[in-house]
Amino acid sequence: MKTIKGPAVFLAQFVDSKAPFNSLDGMCKWASDLGYKGIQIPTWESFLIDLDKAAESQTYCDELKAKVNSYGLEITELSTHLQGQLVAVHPAYDLMFDSFAPKNVHGNPKARTEWAIETVKKAATASRRLGLNAHATFSGSLLWHTMHPWPQRPAGLVEMGFEELAKRWTPILNHFDKEGVDVCYEIHPGEDLHDGDTFERFLEATGNHKRVNILYDPSHFVLQQLDYITYIDHYHEFIKSFHVKDSEFNPTGKKGAFGGYNDWGDRAGRYRSLGDGQIDFKTIFSKLTQYGCDVWAVMEWECCIKSPEQGAREGAKFISDHIIEATEKTFDDFAGAEIDKEMLKKMLGL
Repeated sequence: MKTIKGPAVFLAQFVDSKAPFNSLDGMCKWASDLGYKGIQIPTWESFLIDLDKAAESQTYCDELKAKVNSYGLEITELSTHLQGQLVAVHPAYDLMFDSFAPKNVHGNPKARTEWAIETVKKAATASRRLGLNAHATFSGSLLWHTMHPWPQRPAGLVEMGFEELAKRWTPILNHFDKEGVDVCYEIHPGEDLHDGDTFERFLEATGNHKRVNILYDPSHFVLQQLDYITYIDHYHEFIKSFHVKDSEFNPTGKKGAFGGYNDWGDRAGRYRSLGDGQIDFKTIFSKLTQYGCDVWAVMEWECCIKSPEQGAREGAKFISDHIIEATEKTFDDFAGAEIDKEMLKKMLGL
């Protein structure tokens, strides 16, 4: 068994134009003062990390790491959720997803995909230079628009979609392997990797690539009505990253999992601050600890009711209270005795 590290916080949802959320120093001090021990850095925020420089310069990475360490913090992972999303975009989403990319590739899906692939590769090198062994990202999606099959999907479409997804990701995965870093896909609605079956399809399509791993976030499974506890039993060996985010599912006679196109506050399934939703975190932390998952517990705040400031304040304590110090002893060791083979034979009637 292994003790989960934390608490840590994903900085993405807290970035703002106002201090302390507009500088790395400001966000580090803020997180440290709240009791966090780690930060997950979104690489699309250039004031937090210059990804180009981090991929090229060990000196830059050493200085960045030292700055974070000076606040009593560690970098848990780098995140390329937005760039990873752009590795695979169905044309129906081109206009909306262009905003995640530099203006010089807008309106040019091929160039945007190439930019995304190279950017995620840079994150692999930067992660290695920072001494990290896991990376958080999205898979992107070519098939999500066919999730509810009407009109019915043509035979072979899903297989072809995963073959293409794997084709785009394999060079990235090979680069991560070269750098000694695992790729942790956040299993998430809207992505082609959104549950256990789709993760297995992708894993198989990549030839069971050893760098294909999971960012486990139970909040997305509640919205799908998927058993997020048993999921750990199935995939614990792949869980190398962990978002601690709460959610709830309250269906009515008018709406269910699909949400009726409502805003988040009016949906049956919605994200909540830690402790305000329905997720059984005691069992989750127990399972991850029991299976020896070597992960940081990283709070991700996405709540449609509570302020981010309150969510962050409460989140650090919530995670700390749930971290289990893995035992190195068995509770009945006191009653044990030295092994006596002759005694064992007698007890077996031999």
